[in-house]
Amino acid sequence: MQDTRPVSSMASAPLSVAVIGGGFSGLSAARDLARAGHVVTVYEAQPTVGGLAGAFETRGERLDRFYHHWFTNDLEVMSLIEELGLSDRIVTNPTNTGLYYANTIFKLSTPLDLLRFSALPFVDRIRLGLLTLRARAVRDWRPLEDITAADWLRRLGGETVYRVVWEPLLKGKFGPYAEEISAVWFWNKLKLRGGSRGKGGEERLAYMEGSFARLAEAMAGDVAAHGGRVLCDHRVEALTQLPDGRWKISGPWGEAESDRVVATTALPVIGDMIAQWAPAEYLARLRAIPYLANVCLVLQLNRSLSSTYWLNVNDTSFPFVGVIEHTNFERPETYGGDHVVYLSKYLPHTDVLYSMPDDEVMAFALEHLQRMFPAFSMDWVRDYHVWRARWSQPVVCRHYSRQIPEDEGPAAGLYICSMAQIYPEDRGTNYAVREGRRIARKLMERE
Repeated sequence: MQDTRPVSSMASAPLSVAVIGGGFSGLSAARDLARAGHVVTVYEAQPTVGGLAGAFETRGERLDRFYHHWFTNDLEVMSLIEELGLSDRIVTNPTNTGLYYANTIFKLSTPLDLLRFSALPFVDRIRLGLLTLRARAVRDWRPLEDITAADWLRRLGGETVYRVVWEPLLKGKFGPYAEEISAVWFWNKLKLRGGSRGKGGEERLAYMEGSFARLAEAMAGDVAAHGGRVLCDHRVEALTQLPDGRWKISGPWGEAESDRVVATTALPVIGDMIAQWAPAEYLARLRAIPYLANVCLVLQLNRSLSSTYWLNVNDTSFPFVGVIEHTNFERPETYGGDHVVYLSKYLPHTDVLYSMPDDEVMAFALEHLQRMFPAFSMDWVRDYHVWRARWSQPVVCRHYSRQIPEDEGPAAGLYICSMAQIYPEDRGTNYAVREGRRIARKLMERE
């Protein structure tokens, strides 16, 4: 494991550091820098910190806009939670996982469930189980960079397993990019989920009571307690290096200066900030990795849809890749008795669904939900919310390691720490924390 402990005194004199982005990477870097005595200012474009982990009010506890959980082997974020004294707010439970295929919901939480998975012939159920074991046994991911996930999964499990189980999930997640996704991305998902299981083989997940925003706010509070500032509604539009090597940070709110900059937003957004002076080749690299957007419909219902927490949708005619019934993990009483369901859709930001008004998104989802749950009607819906994220998922294709820009930018004193640089792992709060702390160490070691 990498050493992500904060460094207390690696610089000869305190620096002023501008951190662009108040998500988990930015807040992790800002916290360690502020604790080491540097003068830190976080600039967050949104009204609240947390990035994709923002929350909204319900009749009870606040609720995440986009569904979140941690795996039990997410050690970086668990260590941070302990440092902040929030361990008593973490709940860990076994979860019910399912798969929707051929108009049927199959339970797939344990190895025994897999043996009963009648959507596959028995020999292919064995192949599916062996596939996950073989994938988790891979120690060196580098040879997988040459292979697409589709080819690798076909090779490991056969055509039938791929067609029934993996192909719909790849298409649901990555749409037009499904056949281009790297085997490295899929290997990491199988490895991660396989390492978060109980003694009976059931998946165990962790969640923070009161939403993930509680952790982001605690981190922001710790930055402030050590002399830093966290400025929301401060969108940064330009980063310009001054003649003396310092940096000017500009936005609709005005201008500021700092000795160093840590930019944690999406790579194309960083490209826009430095477009006036950065080399064309460098800007092209920042803009080369495609990103998918996300539309997340959150339903607050007066009754439960099913007993399943995480339902993978293996039906390409269904527009959402997952149906996540959060209150099959946290109790409905937490949210005033409402049953909370997330419907998630990854898509290009040019897709009509991304710009569809909220009421049309709800109407669009209704007919599909009624196909999956015939009794479902709008009478069940106490409230609903539609959340959108433009920069939700970097598209991880073959040889992705060659596409990732270095974490030191094209001019001295500019550091880049974005979700697209997390590799071979995929985005997630655990790795955002790890990378934010790593970039803070690197900055301090260079001074």
